[in-house]
Amino acid sequence: MDRKRSCTLCGGAVMLLLLGHMTNALEVPLDLPQPPTITHQSPKDYIIDPRENIIIHCEAKGKPHPSFSWTRNGTHFDVEKDSKVIMKPNSGTLVIDISGEKAEAYEGVYQCIARNEHGSALSNNIVIRQSRSPLWSKEKVEPITVQRGMSLVLQCRPPAGLPPPIIFWMDNNFQRLPQNSRVSQALNGDLYFSNVLMDDNRNDYICYARFPHTQTIQQKQPITVNVLDNSPSGERAPTFMQPPGMHSTSMVLKGDTLQLECIADGLPTPDISWSKVNGELPSGRFSFHSFQKTLKITEVTDADGGDYRCLARNRLGSNHHIITVVVRAAPFWISAPQNLILAPKESGMLTCRADGNPKPTVTWSVNGIPIENSHKDPSRKIENGNIILSDVQTGSSAVYQCNASNEYGYLLGNAFVSVLAEPPRVLTPPNHVYSVITNSRALLDCASFGSPLPKITWFKNGQSVLDGDLYIIHKNNTLEINVARPVHSGKYTCIASNSLGNKENHVYLEVKEPTRILRQPEYKVVQRNSVAEFECKVKHDPTLIPSMIWLKDNMELPDDSRFEVGSDSLTIRDVREDDEGNYTCIRNTTLDQDSASAMLTVVEQPDPPTDLELTDQREHSVRLTWTPGYENNSPIQLFLIQYEDSLHKPGVWVNMTEVSGTRTTVNLELSPYVYYSFRVLALNEVGLSQPSAPSRQYRTNPAQPDVNPSDVEVIGTSPDSLTITWKELTGLESNGPGLQYNVSWRQKDVDQQWNSLSLANVSQYVVTGTPTFTPYEVTVQAVNDYGPGPTPEVVLGYSGEDLPTMAPENVKVSVQNGTMAVVSWDAVPLSTVQGRLNGYKVSYWNLRSLHKQDPEPKKPQELIFQENETESLLLGLHPYSQYNLNIRAFNGKGDGPSSPNQIFETPEGVPGPPADLKVENLNLDSLVVKWAPPVEYNGHLTGYLFKYQPINTTDELGPLKELLLAANETSVTLDNLKHSTRYKFYLNAKTVKGYGPTVTEEGVTIMDEALIRHPAVEAGKAPPAGRMFGSVNSSVEENHAVISWEYSGPDRNVYVEYVVDNSKDPWKTEYVNGTRTYQIRGLKPGMSYRVRVVAKDHSDATVHSTEELLITVPAMTSKQVDIATQGWFIGLMCAIALLILVLLIVCFIKRNKGGKYPVKEKEDAHQDPEIQPMKDDDGTFGEYSDTEDHKPLKGSRTPSNGTVKKDDSDDSLVDYGEGGDGQFNEDGSFIGQYSGKKEKDTAEGNESSEAPSPVNAMNSFV
Repeated sequence: MDRKRSCTLCGGAVMLLLLGHMTNALEVPLDLPQPPTITHQSPKDYIIDPRENIIIHCEAKGKPHPSFSWTRNGTHFDVEKDSKVIMKPNSGTLVIDISGEKAEAYEGVYQCIARNEHGSALSNNIVIRQSRSPLWSKEKVEPITVQRGMSLVLQCRPPAGLPPPIIFWMDNNFQRLPQNSRVSQALNGDLYFSNVLMDDNRNDYICYARFPHTQTIQQKQPITVNVLDNSPSGERAPTFMQPPGMHSTSMVLKGDTLQLECIADGLPTPDISWSKVNGELPSGRFSFHSFQKTLKITEVTDADGGDYRCLARNRLGSNHHIITVVVRAAPFWISAPQNLILAPKESGMLTCRADGNPKPTVTWSVNGIPIENSHKDPSRKIENGNIILSDVQTGSSAVYQCNASNEYGYLLGNAFVSVLAEPPRVLTPPNHVYSVITNSRALLDCASFGSPLPKITWFKNGQSVLDGDLYIIHKNNTLEINVARPVHSGKYTCIASNSLGNKENHVYLEVKEPTRILRQPEYKVVQRNSVAEFECKVKHDPTLIPSMIWLKDNMELPDDSRFEVGSDSLTIRDVREDDEGNYTCIRNTTLDQDSASAMLTVVEQPDPPTDLELTDQREHSVRLTWTPGYENNSPIQLFLIQYEDSLHKPGVWVNMTEVSGTRTTVNLELSPYVYYSFRVLALNEVGLSQPSAPSRQYRTNPAQPDVNPSDVEVIGTSPDSLTITWKELTGLESNGPGLQYNVSWRQKDVDQQWNSLSLANVSQYVVTGTPTFTPYEVTVQAVNDYGPGPTPEVVLGYSGEDLPTMAPENVKVSVQNGTMAVVSWDAVPLSTVQGRLNGYKVSYWNLRSLHKQDPEPKKPQELIFQENETESLLLGLHPYSQYNLNIRAFNGKGDGPSSPNQIFETPEGVPGPPADLKVENLNLDSLVVKWAPPVEYNGHLTGYLFKYQPINTTDELGPLKELLLAANETSVTLDNLKHSTRYKFYLNAKTVKGYGPTVTEEGVTIMDEALIRHPAVEAGKAPPAGRMFGSVNSSVEENHAVISWEYSGPDRNVYVEYVVDNSKDPWKTEYVNGTRTYQIRGLKPGMSYRVRVVAKDHSDATVHSTEELLITVPAMTSKQVDIATQGWFIGLMCAIALLILVLLIVCFIKRNKGGKYPVKEKEDAHQDPEIQPMKDDDGTFGEYSDTEDHKPLKGSRTPSNGTVKKDDSDDSLVDYGEGGDGQFNEDGSFIGQYSGKKEKDTAEGNESSEAPSPVNAMNSFV
């Protein structure tokens, strides 16, 4: 702003205008001197209630606080002289006590003046008027007589009230008179009849006037209307009753509401329509009332002026009326005067721009005195209606009034000019925190005051903020960030500066994450009495706490315990029909909100149909019509029509037919002699409705039957009878009373008459004395009192059967091989069957095996053959067995006699598989295979074929070896096998007919018998029987174990599982890839493990498992190798021997030179540089072991287990020269031993009287 103010004053008026605009929003702090400002006043037109005290408001602010005075009707109103008038303390508000006084005495025009030493401010002219509700003038209301069809106007003419009363018409019972397009109330309160009917004849047309301020109602005398019909008016085209004629004019003020009215006479009653000539009705601001007779336009603008046409039309013609609307305007502000704060020597301008129709007159006053009558001020002049101030001085403060008026009203605006010299101050609270949502607008306030006007500069985190695309600085110095992002968060500083100083203020901006509904409620369709649940899950800024509000149809939820609001859901239990609607979830924070809505539709079975009606009644048909019930939000799919036959089955409703849900009528085909009642049910997706109320009963006349009994059958139950059965007719099918059945029969192909009899209420008849299995013809016909039914169909049947009398002859058996034979026979003569031949039954059974005596006889087997078959195969016979066989014929009665037994034998066959094949006595290179003879020899065994071959770890088969064994052998021992190898064994039994089926088994040789670990079985428990796994073995080394097992199941999905013993760790699982052995690596020495082999199914569930093995991994031992033959070792030993020899020689020379030689002290003082590193490194060169031969080093002592322990074999040079037992004697000879460490256990027998060897010396470093 300073930049603008620093421009050259080349355009003074423009400059002052800018200054005036820039100071529009300034507010002077109340602690600074300032002229008065009116803050509250009563309305210009103030209508009072004469029953209450008059209160005329006038409040103002200023520094010092202003004093108040009043004028009434343009002259000073001395409040203190009127005891009824009180002015409130520190206020200009008047309270006038009118008790005991007439309110009219205080009617008039009041104006409030607020003044202090800096000026005077004026209120509007407040016109005080008393509300009035005068009584209706007494008048005699004569009855009105009118001919039917004529138009009529009933005048109300209420007394003039203040404000005008509200008019309505009622009868003696205080019921509003009905109004419509024919009878309606006009804007002036009169009641208009476009044409009169005989129904309008009444004596209680009463007009009421309600006065709103006093809440009183005045009643006019009732009006009597007599309608005559002796000379009724004929039909006529419309004419206008209000307004009359073809044209009228209406004036309205801008901003008010325009109401245009057209009421027409005519018969029939005319229809009214509206249009604007040369224009359109204002969109969104017009509406029709009083049955289209009134056009209402709100918030009138200049554009609403013009001609409006109302058109009245009936079938006899039309008529129109033009209303010209003239829009006038009371004065309104274009630019109201604004307070002006100036520093001494500054310049400024007061503007007052108003408009109206007609254009208002603008005048200025100073402190309530017309400006032309006020004292002259050289710094003030008026140009173009504006007051221009220049080079103002201290003490020239004042209040200026601008008055704009025309014939329709006035405007009064106060604006003070305050001349101050004030350093800047920031009015915005310090350290205020502004919180906004990401991507929304942020407004940071820097309200300031100072005179001269301060310049505002913004900074963010010490950096200047410039007006541009990212930041906008408004004229009131508010900093706007149009799209706030998290990067905009931080500290902002605004600095206000003028010529008198600077002032800064800090504010903070926090940009929060928006509140967003992640899971919105979804449209629900639920059945009544069920549960509906809406979800509303939200994501929000963690520093904001959201609240949730649920609305139903934009209203609060019903106060009902069925509505349960959760943290992110709404549950409605026991849903009812009135729960249907739109549900909105609103998630609010202090900064923003998000909402989502979903509809709830409640469905249920349709309401039952109603209004059943029977039409188009005929002899055997009727039309049923109904009205559908409410669908309950689920379309009706079909209607089900049911009937009740109250004559034959009262109370039983039977489904008759279905029709589409879009139909409401159906033509029903009926049966004779039925008392029908109908009902209808509707079906939608939810289910069937309740039945409708039954229709009236509809009876059909009797008739002869139109159908005969169905399902007629002739059954031969005994050799000398036959039974005739049928399905009886229902009552609906009887067609009349006296229902009977004519049953007729005769022997077929025999010239004889029909035998007949009539039966009632039965469904079968037995004919006796018939020959065996003889064909008969039978008919069953329905008959009632009105005649017989249609000609019945002839049904053929036979009398009863008897057992066959003859067995099949010439039975022959031809044995094909050990398992199959062919049997044949001659057919029996049909005359001996005594019925219908159904076939032959061949019975055969195994008498015994020719190899051994069977413990119990076998059950006979039976084969059934068709009547035309006389030969068949017998399959599945046992070789080398004796069989018996016979054949018999059978019919529907039963079996005939059997043929004589035929005995035959089957030859030898191949034997069955050997039993119980198993592998035992597993060793490093041998094993034993055992078995039992086959269960089925099927002949004489001649021997066994035994084969075996190795299987490597990838399931590849090695070379196959065969052995021929005698028939009496049941085991074989295999030697010279490879250790740790899985073998597969094959075994076949043999007869003279060949080899039988092969049985297989697998076994694994072990690595080292001493290291085999057996399954750990708890005491008293045996391994579970019937499992797929056989024996399990293990071989353990220092860091791994080899597990082998027997398994008869599929190789896939087999795993080895292991876990540290007494550990809570989960089992480790390793897939074995179809092998029978597996090596578990990475085991820790000295640890015990539990191991098992499992088979799993496709869902990874264990279905078979071995017992758990407990294996222990041995502790790490000193590894020794046979290094005595290594070249580097021999060289090293020679060097050490030479070194020892040199040391002995040196010691010997020193000893001979005199005295004892303190070896330890000398070594401590003069350590050998070659030996010292070995001491520093604990004298260790490495570890060596020989796990193959376990050969001891020469001169060493070997433990009984064949291993050399470090604790028993290590020596050190300390043992030679520093130990307590090893020392030199006085002549220099070494009397110690090379027998191990000082801590060795002498109880182990490791002492040696032999001289130490260099090899033993080296072992001390290992």
